[in-house]
Amino acid sequence: VQLVESGGGSVQPGGSLKLACVHTEFTLDDYAIAWFRQAEGKEREGVSGISNEDGSSLDKDSVKGRFTISNDNAKNTDYLQMHDLRPEDTANYFCAVDWDRTCADGKLDVEEYDYWGLGTQVTVSS
Repeated sequence: VQLVESGGGSVQPGGSLKLACVHTEFTLDDYAIAWFRQAEGKEREGVSGISNEDGSSLDKDSVKGRFTISNDNAKNTDYLQMHDLRPEDTANYFCAVDWDRTCADGKLDVEEYDYWGLGTQVTVSS
């Protein structure tokens, strides 16, 4: 299982970025992909998750209305569209897969995710 993130970069406050997570084709049909982030000196936190089965998604409160998670199963790719970026969004962003689809239960817990990418850095500053 491999997941590879891309799309990070440096933007000014109010700017936009679209992250992509390309993963190997999974043998299981039911899974969830989530985006996490980790700022320097802080714990990793869940941002957004999406269930492959029905497309239901879950977002961290602080990103609701600004970030949108989506997937393209034909391309084995998940996306995180980020608008109105703020300095507090600065972090290394990771995607991960959860075979139990716990985001469908309202959870974005690091320990529930089985495989991780190496991350892509997002920096928001003026």
